[in-house]
Amino acid sequence: MGFRHNNVLHDNHFRKDWQRRVRTWFNQPGRKLRRRNARKTKAAALGVRPLAPLRPAVRGQTVRYNRKLREGRGFTLAELKEAGIGRKEARGIGIIVDHRRRNLSEEGKALNVQRLQAYKEKLIVFPKNAKKPKKGDSTGDDLKAPTTRAALPLPTPYEHEAPRKITGEEREFEAYKTLRESWALQRHEGKRKANAAKRDEEEANKKK
Repeated sequence: MGFRHNNVLHDNHFRKDWQRRVRTWFNQPGRKLRRRNARKTKAAALGVRPLAPLRPAVRGQTVRYNRKLREGRGFTLAELKEAGIGRKEARGIGIIVDHRRRNLSEEGKALNVQRLQAYKEKLIVFPKNAKKPKKGDSTGDDLKAPTTRAALPLPTPYEHEAPRKITGEEREFEAYKTLRESWALQRHEGKRKANAAKRDEEEANKKK
């Protein structure tokens, strides 16, 4: 507020006890050591289990980041079904499930199904009772196989294609027109089916 018009002259409070209000962070090295020890304790308690649960490979949001692959929240029910893993079984073998996520492309779905299958091949499930193994438990030589706690790495975002000439068919293809037509077909599919059913019913009534 400036010194003009008929305004009140403000009092500036510069003599505050600022030393009481300073926040220090001298416990940072101690906290760092404590977190490190906690991670070691947790890893020891996990036994031979992986240090982190398995998560899907998803694309980043928006055009700026969608060229990158990152770990998602959890696998969809469709991905688990195609990989032959039950929803409850997945939680028991270290696979995170997200029932809200939807598959928007066949490529993304196939990628995560492949990821689940690769994890399933490496998986060794030790039975609680070695004499009475349950369904899904590993048996025989599988139990003697070497174990690893490393997480399954994310696949490469793109498989680079060798340079080639553009074909005449590719030049003639109209991507925008094809996309709009497919959207229109999908949007009016229910209405067209209803109209077709109505016409069939009218024709049947006329024949009677």
